[in-house]
Amino acid sequence: MAKRKLWKFAQLETFENAIQATSQNFNQDFSLKGKWSKEYFKNDRPIILELGCGKGEYSVGLAEKYPDINFIGIDVKGERLWRGCTNAQEKNLTNVVFIRTQIQYIENFFQKDEVSEIWVTFPDPQPQPGKSQKRLTSPYFLEKYRNILREDSIIHLKTDNAPLFDFTLETINEEKHQLIYSTHDLYSKELIDDILNIKTFYENKFLQQGIPICYLKFKLS
Repeated sequence: MAKRKLWKFAQLETFENAIQATSQNFNQDFSLKGKWSKEYFKNDRPIILELGCGKGEYSVGLAEKYPDINFIGIDVKGERLWRGCTNAQEKNLTNVVFIRTQIQYIENFFQKDEVSEIWVTFPDPQPQPGKSQKRLTSPYFLEKYRNILREDSIIHLKTDNAPLFDFTLETINEEKHQLIYSTHDLYSKELIDDILNIKTFYENKFLQQGIPICYLKFKLS
């Protein structure tokens, strides 16, 4: 297993749709900050992020559905990103790329108004006492997103973790953000949009176990 993982890491270094920045000097901005459209995608289409993307199912699924939009998946786990990169290559998708880094450094990769939308898909709920700031929908992270998003951009959350979902609803209310839609059981309702029907590896596992999927979308105040 260890040899297989090392082989994937070595391959990841050669993939054109993978950027490894785990050893980046974050006293400085990443070289593509403010230049993703011009220098990487070479077009002026909107950029949408998937944070904590894991195996990249959402990034790849969205890139397939929307070839006129650019997608960037971000995760720190190289073995998971290898799968997303490989799937994108097999589907010949040129509108999706993956960054291996910690999401706390997101402001080093994107400038204000560079990102049009954010998906947070099944993130670590950080349930331990005192860890709420590490949740990807905490005020700490929402302020970072504000610094890269265009005005009126939408943030989506899909999770199996009801406490994280409720925490996010409370945060939206306390911070006076604009809640657009929320449900504690996504698949018990008629889907608003078929993009919600893209399922991640973990989502399929949760559904098989009978765990309901929570979903919400909102705008920052």
